[in-house]
Amino acid sequence: SLQLLQPKTVPKRLRTSQKKPHEPQVPRNLIKEIFRHFVKMPVSRDAFKIVEKCSERYFKQLSDDLEAYTRHAGRKTVEAADLEVLMRRQGLVTDKMPLNVLIERYLPLEYRKLLIPVAVSGNKVIPCK
Repeated sequence: SLQLLQPKTVPKRLRTSQKKPHEPQVPRNLIKEIFRHFVKMPVSRDAFKIVEKCSERYFKQLSDDLEAYTRHAGRKTVEAADLEVLMRRQGLVTDKMPLNVLIERYLPLEYRKLLIPVAVSGNKVIPCK
């Protein structure tokens, strides 16, 4: 009966599975760099902490939405069309403001070249699909 009073040992595998999985976070420096690009004045630490929290929630929601659109389309890979649907639902992309116009307006040339197909000499289109 002494054995019954002994605490049971839980296998190590089960103990670690009870931990909440750690979600990756957007690097603070990246958030700070992006925010400083748009806000051309000093920002208090308290305000920046709120910006960080909002950014994390925004990117989490963005990822969840893109995942849902992709699954709904019966695919396993997020495509540009999913992002366009998301941006249309957010009101960023409209009939008067297509995605290509947003790309041309807000992204530097090196990113525009990657996202918008351009005809070049030799009957080639870049970027190749």
